[in-house]
Amino acid sequence: MIRAPRHAVCLVLLATTLAPACALRRNGGSRQTRPPRATVVLLPDADDGSVGRARVSNQAGAVDLKAARDATEVARAEAPRPVTTLSDADVQRIFGEALSALPAPPRRFTLHFRFDSDDLTEDAKALVPSILRSVTSRPVPDVVVVGHTDTAGTRASNFALGLKRATVVRDLLVEAGLDASAIEVISHGETDLLLPTADNTPEAGNRRVEIAVR
Repeated sequence: MIRAPRHAVCLVLLATTLAPACALRRNGGSRQTRPPRATVVLLPDADDGSVGRARVSNQAGAVDLKAARDATEVARAEAPRPVTTLSDADVQRIFGEALSALPAPPRRFTLHFRFDSDDLTEDAKALVPSILRSVTSRPVPDVVVVGHTDTAGTRASNFALGLKRATVVRDLLVEAGLDASAIEVISHGETDLLLPTADNTPEAGNRRVEIAVR
């Protein structure tokens, strides 16, 4: 079993050794087939380089993968082997084919807005071209746009403002040629603050739209 924390950013890959090892039995030298082994490796997130962690366990034992390219081997009814760290060359040799078949990793962007407005800040406007390139470069993009606000104003008005901000970003993507059906628009209003504040507190860091491109 492989477990990773809910919010960990990690990529866990497995490769199974298809050629089983054989050992001689004592009773007459007949051959006994050992179960195949799986190699498990923890890779950093391709987008930002962050590394989560994972636990590889079975009834015989457990090990934790905590750093980039930490790896173990495990077979049924045998405890996972002690953790080692693979080189980049080892990762490519063992997992290169699987890695090349993976879809492009998700990209995430954050755009900030002016106070009590659906107008992007100047810094946010400068990010728009790179976001558009990221979205349009994917053959079948799937985009989630989530609008957020600070706590200034009522909860109801902030939900509406968050939705309006997300819709502004959705319209920018549609104008760039993206099919509107590929974009999910959500508002969290003031309920998911990036920077926690008291009620009725203006905070530029919370006036944002978060975009996930898959």
